[in-house]
Amino acid sequence: MKKIIIGLFIFGLTTQLFAQDPIQLDEVILVNTNYKYLSSTNATDLPIEVDRLQVQAGTFDIKTMDIYEDEYDFYDVYFIIPEGKILATYDNEGNILRTAEKYKNLDLPKPILQSIEKRFPNWNVTKDVYLVKYRESEGSKFTYKITLENGNKRIKVKLDEQGKFL
Repeated sequence: MKKIIIGLFIFGLTTQLFAQDPIQLDEVILVNTNYKYLSSTNATDLPIEVDRLQVQAGTFDIKTMDIYEDEYDFYDVYFIIPEGKILATYDNEGNILRTAEKYKNLDLPKPILQSIEKRFPNWNVTKDVYLVKYRESEGSKFTYKITLENGNKRIKVKLDEQGKFL
């Protein structure tokens, strides 16, 4: 019993030896985040590449560009990855006014695949395009354009993000 009490006492003293010292931050850098855009385009079941590109567009600071001047009202910026691209229009404060996004041949979300399987049971998806249109005043609109094949037959369909056919 004496050994247990002495062991706990020593253990209690040694845990304080490994405590961390507080870290002092020199400065805080504020990042211009377009939270309206990021929350409006926050769709589920999308590949990581799409999320990363949208976050990059949402956190981009136009004031760091070489061509930035206060007298211009709008700036169009392209963000491109192999899977897709975003054309974002910023105002001179750095807020996103609108975007046009296009992604090709992504892994489709479950609601889309389930809708296609239900309506076209023996058809295969050969091509898909995911389109996002964002406007600051209206929010986001999501559309999937999908090419289906069954043997030598081909059909093109459009769906929204819930899997409803347009």
